[in-house]
Amino acid sequence: MIKTKKPKLELLSRPLVEKIVREAMALLERRGVFIENQEAMALFREAGAEIDEGSRRVRIRAELIEECLSSTPSVIRFYDRSGKTKFLVGRDEVHFDPGSAATRLLDHTTQSERKPQTEDLVRWVRVVDALPQFHFQSTGLISADVPEEIADSYRLFIGLLFSSKPVVTGTFRIEGFRPMYEMLVAVRGSREKLAAKPLAIFDACPSPPLKWSNLTAQSLVDCARAGIPSELISMGLTGATSPVTIAGTLVQHVAENLSGLVIAQLARRGAPVIFGGSPASFDMRFGTTPMGAIETMMIDVAAAQIGKHLGLPTHAYMALSDAKINDSQAGLETGIGAVLAALGGINVVSGPGMLDFESSQSLEKLVIDDEICGLAYRLIEGISERDDPIALSLFEDLGADMNFLTLAHTRRWYRMEHRFPLVSDRQNYDSWVASGRKSMADRAADRVARLLAADPEASLPQTAVLRELGRIMTAEAKRAGLEKLPPLSIENKFKAQ
Repeated sequence: MIKTKKPKLELLSRPLVEKIVREAMALLERRGVFIENQEAMALFREAGAEIDEGSRRVRIRAELIEECLSSTPSVIRFYDRSGKTKFLVGRDEVHFDPGSAATRLLDHTTQSERKPQTEDLVRWVRVVDALPQFHFQSTGLISADVPEEIADSYRLFIGLLFSSKPVVTGTFRIEGFRPMYEMLVAVRGSREKLAAKPLAIFDACPSPPLKWSNLTAQSLVDCARAGIPSELISMGLTGATSPVTIAGTLVQHVAENLSGLVIAQLARRGAPVIFGGSPASFDMRFGTTPMGAIETMMIDVAAAQIGKHLGLPTHAYMALSDAKINDSQAGLETGIGAVLAALGGINVVSGPGMLDFESSQSLEKLVIDDEICGLAYRLIEGISERDDPIALSLFEDLGADMNFLTLAHTRRWYRMEHRFPLVSDRQNYDSWVASGRKSMADRAADRVARLLAADPEASLPQTAVLRELGRIMTAEAKRAGLEKLPPLSIENKFKAQ
C-alpha cells in the first residue's frame, strides 16, 4: 500500500531559517543578553563567557551555543500522574494543553469576567481532565482567595489533586519552586523517579528584548538540576519589544531561546528544554497584544520550524482568542490557530480555553476548543489508503439503488474516517429549533454541567501521597499568613498532618 502522507506546513525557506539562526547567534555574541541572576552569572563565568560586570550583560560565543545544543535532548518523554501513560514531546508529535495563568474567568451566565476562586480551579481542572483532546493539563487559573505568595504552588496543588494528566506550570517567585518540586516528588515517590518520568513542564519567560530576570533564570537552573523540562517562552511584541518585521522578531525569538537553553545546559548537561514562546503582533492602535492575529500565528509556526531545524522540542501559544466572549471571533481565531499549530507539528500547543489576550479562561470555551483540537488532529492524520484497490471493487457490490449505506465496507471504516463533534450543530433547522435554538456556547455549557455532574474519577484517593500534598500546601499557606486553606467541594479531601 501507498504510505499515508501527513500534511505539514513550513513558512520559511531553508536558507532563511539558516540566516535567522546565524543572526541570532551573532546577536548573542556581539550584543549579548542581560542576566540578573547571580547563580546563572557564575555559570557563565565558569564557562569562560565574556561578561560586562557593570551592565550584567553576557556575550555568548557561537561555539558555546553549539556545544549546548548538542547536549540538549531532541525528544522528551513526559508521563501522567500514574507514571504509566507516556507522551513523546518532539519530532512532529502534537499535544494541546489549555493556556496557563489566567487571572479572570468568563462566567457563562452573566457573560462577564470575574476573579476565580478555589472552587473555580477545581471545576476547571476537572473539566480539562475529562476532555480527551487535551493530552496535558495546565495551571490555567490563578485563585484570588489565597495569598499571592502561594498562588503558583496552590494552582499546582489543585491540579495534582483533581487531574491525572501531566501538567504545564511555572513559578511566580523564586521561593515557589521548592514546594512545587516537593509536591511533584511526593506524587512520583522520589527525586530520581521524577527525573526519570517527568510529570510537569515549567515555563520560563525571558523579558524582551534579551533579558533574563532573577526569577526566570533561577527557574531554568532549578529545573535543569531537578531534571524537570523547561519551556522557554519568548514574548517579543513586533515594533514594541522586538523588531517590527516578522523575520526580525524571529531573530530575537531565537536568540532569547538559545540563551535560555545555554543557561539550562550550563546548570546540567542534558537538561530537557523546549523551544517555545508567546510572541504577539503588537497592535499600536489599541496598545494590545493580539494572540489571534494571523501575524502572531505566523511567528509561532515559523519559530517552531526553526526549533525543529535546531533539533529541539517545540512549543507555542496558539488555539486561543482575543475575543471577550464565546462568539464568532473566538471560534475563528482559535480554529485557525489550532489548525496551523497542528500542521506546523508544534509539540506543545498552549492556549485552548483562553480569551482576552491570555488573561481570561472559559469552561465553555474549553469544551468548544477540545472539539476544535480534535478536528485538527484528524487533519494531520492525513488521508489513508484503507483498501487495495481503493474503491474499484466496491462498485461491483452495488445494487440498482447505488447505495453504500448497507455495505460492510461502510460499517468497517466509517468511524475511523470521520470525527463526530459533540457541541457543533449538524441537525437540520427544524430539529435545531425543536431542541431549544441553543448556541454553541449554550451547548458547551450543557456539556460542562454533565462533565461536572459525573464522578471525579481522576481525584487522588485517600493515601499517604494525598496527605503529604496537604501537609506541604498547608505549611506554605501558614508561611504566607493563611491559617487554613479554602474548603474544597469534595469534603475530607485530605487531612493536614
